[in-house]
Amino acid sequence: MKLAWVVVADNTCARIFTADMASSPLNEIDRFAHTAGRLHDREMTSDLPGKIKSDNGGGHAFEQPTDPKKHEADNFAHYIADYLETARNGHKFENLLIVAEPSFLGLLRNHLSEQIKKQISFELDKNVATLSSDEIRKHLPQYLPHQLV
Repeated sequence: MKLAWVVVADNTCARIFTADMASSPLNEIDRFAHTAGRLHDREMTSDLPGKIKSDNGGGHAFEQPTDPKKHEADNFAHYIADYLETARNGHKFENLLIVAEPSFLGLLRNHLSEQIKKQISFELDKNVATLSSDEIRKHLPQYLPHQLV
């Protein structure tokens, strides 16, 4: 059997599914939680931003070069991409379908190898990570591509 994996993710959770047959319900085979993605900015940074004083006596707060929430989401996307690369190298899937929250999908794409990108047959930029497997299945094609020999 040629195995298709379905990856459903947002910046706090990623779930991996397969299906027994091309049109059957999804079976969850793995789940990842990224609790740091749920934190508020003030909980991710250890201190308030510094102040910059100007020559005229005024000043303003120094801004962080990157948003802490985006940085955490990018770290999680990198982790998921590494997991998928290891699975690809282990021949655990031959076809990949990805459904992800729009901004997270962009971050994930940035970390996927060219080999994995060639195995993606379906992408949907929608946040369905918290839905049941039956509800997620409704957002996918009726027949999962290359599921059966």
